[in-house]
Amino acid sequence: MALTFPMTPNPAPRADAERAEILSNPGFGQKFSDHMVVSIWREGSGWGDGEVKAYGPFQLDPAAAVLHYAQEIFEGMKAYRHEDGSVWTFRPEKNAARFNRSANRLALPEIDENDFVESLKALVKADESWVPAFDAGEASLYLRPFMFASEAFLGVRPSREVTYCVIASPAGAYFKGGVKPVSLWLSRDYSRAGVGGTGAAKCGGNYASSLAAQIEANERGCDQSVFLDSVEGKYVEELGGMNVFFVTKDGELVTPQLTGTILEGVTRDSILELAKDLGLTPVERRVTIEEWIEGCNDGTISEIFACGTAAVVTPVGRLVWTDGEVTSGPEGEAGPYATKIREALLAIQKGTAEDTRGWMTRLV
Repeated sequence: MALTFPMTPNPAPRADAERAEILSNPGFGQKFSDHMVVSIWREGSGWGDGEVKAYGPFQLDPAAAVLHYAQEIFEGMKAYRHEDGSVWTFRPEKNAARFNRSANRLALPEIDENDFVESLKALVKADESWVPAFDAGEASLYLRPFMFASEAFLGVRPSREVTYCVIASPAGAYFKGGVKPVSLWLSRDYSRAGVGGTGAAKCGGNYASSLAAQIEANERGCDQSVFLDSVEGKYVEELGGMNVFFVTKDGELVTPQLTGTILEGVTRDSILELAKDLGLTPVERRVTIEEWIEGCNDGTISEIFACGTAAVVTPVGRLVWTDGEVTSGPEGEAGPYATKIREALLAIQKGTAEDTRGWMTRLV
């Protein structure tokens, strides 16, 4: 039976002037809209009907399972205002499917994919005024569905009570002042995920495990870290929160194949499809760090970029390690294919290009 999401309006929403001020310079993940969606699952009875209610803190027991055993997952997507005033999101069914794959890996209950999408629609309908205007450039309303073990108990077993929630945060352009290449630190001491672990799930523990390497990167003047496989320490996997692509001089668009330790990004999947439109041959295979370094040195790799929901496409300019570094692509700017792919994705998302693949779903 489909969930419903009746609304109880926030009795004290942000004033129009305050909301307008936030939308003028939203940053990312710093301010939140007036409402949130909440639904509770209990063993034996399943999901209870959801509700749209005032955004606010959860009251958690100190013994709540998520605080002790990290049983939680999340997703991330954006709502875009189109020129006619309607609001759309990009491939939410892919996020819904990945959410359930993550749920299975973390021993959490699945939520019907239609209910997942309907929860997004319910929240955006309530907080449509928080969606930036069409002419606000790349600004959007970031949507964060998440699920966590909320039962109060100390014991290593799946929680018998789980809370599902969706919150929203206005997000500005990821790159202020234009897209600039990032520098990456090659992490040799830390792995993001291991074989048989949770690398393919979108859960907080994966991101927590990347933070020590992120500190290393920052200390060396780099923007992010790149991780290798945990078995042999030679195959490129992904950044702390982004997938990576290599453009070769032979016209291939190469990305590390999914091995169970890499998150299957929605943007990654979309880029593999768009590559054909740009005359590139998409290839998924294992890539060694030696191939990355040698390819930059001998020119067989012409440009490198990373991708994810927040930045869409991020050009990579430098790879740095303990006793060396290599550069890739045009100095100080995005390469031609990174630029074309980024522009193509944004045009579909903003509704300025025809959505021939049916990737967009109307929310309001």
